[in-house]
Amino acid sequence: MTYAVRYYTKTGNTKRLAEAMAKELGVEALPISEPVNEAVDYLFLGNSYYAFNIDPEVKKFVASLDKNKVGKIVNFGSAALLNSTYKKVKEEADKVGIAMDEKEFHCKGEFKGIHKGRPNEEDVAAAVQFAKQYK
Repeated sequence: MTYAVRYYTKTGNTKRLAEAMAKELGVEALPISEPVNEAVDYLFLGNSYYAFNIDPEVKKFVASLDKNKVGKIVNFGSAALLNSTYKKVKEEADKVGIAMDEKEFHCKGEFKGIHKGRPNEEDVAAAVQFAKQYK
């Protein structure tokens, strides 16, 4: 199996998860400003809610993906208030014809004092365990 890990973060929470998952998968976690140029079976895409939606940069990134290079998108992230961004990311992935894996990883993230210290070490360990199932 081949993997890529990309993330979008404003606070650094999702980056922490991305780096831990990428290390487990043997790849480098890169921001979504870095295109996916190589063919991969799984693209792990880290993101979160901002103003009750995924960031326009995430939408633009998904729109830029080549369906002939990305087998499936695996959604992951952290958020203080809302949980899964799966449906929002799937809407964008459907537009370019890329399948979404049914499984995703999500944990709480700290924002303005809410869920202080999250993602914590347990959250990061859970993200690594989640990534292991793809090996």
